[in-house]
Amino acid sequence: MAAGVDSDVFEQLLVAVDRFARERLIPAEKRVEEEDDIPEDIVSEMKDMGLFGLSTPEEYGGIGINVPQEARLIEALCYASLSFRSRIGTNVGIGSQGIVMDGTPEQKQSWLPAVASGDVIASFALTEPDNGSDAAGIRTAARRDGSDFVINGTKRYITNAVRAGVFTVFARTDPDKPGADGVSAFIVPADTPGITVAKPDKKLGQKGTKTSDVIFEDVRVPETAIIGGPDRINQGFRTAMKVLDRGRIHVGTMAVGQGQRMLDIATDYALERKQFGKPIGEHQLVQGLLADCQADLQAARALVRATADTFDREGKAILEASCTKYFCTEAAGRIADRALQIHGGAGYMAEYDIERLYRDIRLLRIYEGTSQIQQLVIARRTLADRMG
Repeated sequence: MAAGVDSDVFEQLLVAVDRFARERLIPAEKRVEEEDDIPEDIVSEMKDMGLFGLSTPEEYGGIGINVPQEARLIEALCYASLSFRSRIGTNVGIGSQGIVMDGTPEQKQSWLPAVASGDVIASFALTEPDNGSDAAGIRTAARRDGSDFVINGTKRYITNAVRAGVFTVFARTDPDKPGADGVSAFIVPADTPGITVAKPDKKLGQKGTKTSDVIFEDVRVPETAIIGGPDRINQGFRTAMKVLDRGRIHVGTMAVGQGQRMLDIATDYALERKQFGKPIGEHQLVQGLLADCQADLQAARALVRATADTFDREGKAILEASCTKYFCTEAAGRIADRALQIHGGAGYMAEYDIERLYRDIRLLRIYEGTSQIQQLVIARRTLADRMG
């Protein structure tokens, strides 16, 4: 079991993050929506609080929380708009964890201190124009040239690419090996010649987050750039799956944080809004919507925390993480829909927060493995367990 942070220190950190989300971030949400960016003064405060280094081990300058602690902290942070979490998300999660889990001591020392401080933003470059859910179908190629590799290809929807100082890039190093077996993970500094980051995408929701295409044209890196060193050539897909395993717990707890926010907003509205001479919360059909939201939320929170404990205890939780990502994000979608319904026509209006949160939450069922991919993982592992 990972030690994490001392329980007293952690509780103080949790209180600080909860206060930061409610008192600092929520009042800034409309500004983020209008400007489509996170204010730099808020980013500076995140750095000062150590939020960029939550999951980086202490020996590299991070806070070193374990997975159960991460689940509680990210839930508290995600009571505010998911856009704020996205600003630190790749450093805490997928952008850094490949190096944390499989990097050499030299790679960790070279990158993790700057990642933990927030001075370097780490991005995870896996998805491609023709390969998202089919991550094993990677077409980006890394051709060996002496002791170097030359990378060519395009990555799509890469979070924080325009802010990145380093990319974890997945590329095919053995074209003769099909599927996942011929893929390696590379640590590639963002200023390496041949890298072009396209302008940020325009999205349905989560304004302030930045995703972009990243084009690699004859990008030359040494073989020591392979995560884990040259001996881990063609092992990149295994690294990606370990990173996504933990990442799915992270996304699940994001959904719980937003679910709580939306339920609170809907409950307050049900107490304030009157129809037929009394608050709508006294009408049983509205109570039914609130009850279903509360049941979904309680189940999601219990599941994500149990899965976090399993991951912390066993070092993996493949089936449980997929169940968590699938159930929690789908539950958050149901909560969002009911919360908007409780608002009636007002819920469709931009002046009410629920309209924005409704748009924001939709992405959780897509990235880091769609709900349909989670169903496949869950079903296949369920069948395999019965077959022995």
